[in-house]
Amino acid sequence: MDQIEIIRAVSNVMDALGVAVVSLGMLWGLFLFAKDLYTQNSSEAYKAFRIQIVRSLILGLEVLVAGDVIRTVAISPTLMSVGVLGAIVLIRCFLSWSLTLEIDGRWPWQPPPKNE
Repeated sequence: MDQIEIIRAVSNVMDALGVAVVSLGMLWGLFLFAKDLYTQNSSEAYKAFRIQIVRSLILGLEVLVAGDVIRTVAISPTLMSVGVLGAIVLIRCFLSWSLTLEIDGRWPWQPPPKNE
């Protein structure tokens, strides 16, 4: 097995790990939602469910970006592939920021409210 095949296998593992993080996070969120419906009102259970889903999506996106970076930099570092990687990273960063806004109610670069 040569070096390129090893790097490709590592990037494939990173992609699979990213999908697993999102999938398991969703399943865990559903489990906690079902559990919280018995102990809390449905509004609080839903808010906790949304936060769990968003957290798993953010973490999964980060792992998927890492897999893309490994694949692009190590296997095919052409100008076109780096440009495509840049576009993918920009889109995923925007998604992560949007999801953070969904959780915190503020952009990541804004200071937290005084009452926190």
